[in-house]
Amino acid sequence: AELLQAQGIASIRFDFNGHGQSEGRFQDMTVLNEIVDAKKVIEYVSALPYVSSIGIAGHSQGGVVAAMTAGELGGDKIKAVALLAPAAVLRDDAIRGSTMGATYDPFNPGEYVELFRGLKLGAEYIRTAFSMPIYETSAGYNGPAIIIHGTGDRVVPYTYGERFHQIWPTSKLQILDRADHGFSQQIEQVATSTAEFLSQALLQRE
Repeated sequence: AELLQAQGIASIRFDFNGHGQSEGRFQDMTVLNEIVDAKKVIEYVSALPYVSSIGIAGHSQGGVVAAMTAGELGGDKIKAVALLAPAAVLRDDAIRGSTMGATYDPFNPGEYVELFRGLKLGAEYIRTAFSMPIYETSAGYNGPAIIIHGTGDRVVPYTYGERFHQIWPTSKLQILDRADHGFSQQIEQVATSTAEFLSQALLQRE
């Protein structure tokens, strides 16, 4: 946020439903209702008098939400997209019956699946993830994009990031050697690359 502010770009960060300070239960969270959340934030930002163009960025599942939201709204509404280790693996995880270390019967997950720290993953999350058209929906976006992923990501293999680059041929792809899912050793590099990309795309700099 500070890097963007230095370039004259405002940013807004928010908690999805069931996360942090937002209302709702984590158990009721799905990727689809997070897309609804994202669209509401974009609608709010679009009405601000000083906003001329909008870019979105997301990490992990937030990257999937950003990509699908951009695909649904299109390049006229969204002028730039930054995906950091986008977790498109979530669909394959649901099909396999293994999400965030928890295993379950994908065809009969029960009311919820117990995750770490007492969190409960609702059955609706699994059902919707099972058949989610992540790349198909994301392909509706045709504007500037950057995808950053690490070869050391054990949560989401970097091939899932490469697939976004394939559906967005004009996008930039940065594969970081041995970087983990949270870019713990390359966080400054990732922040700088993301801010530079968004600045160029939103301010239309060469």
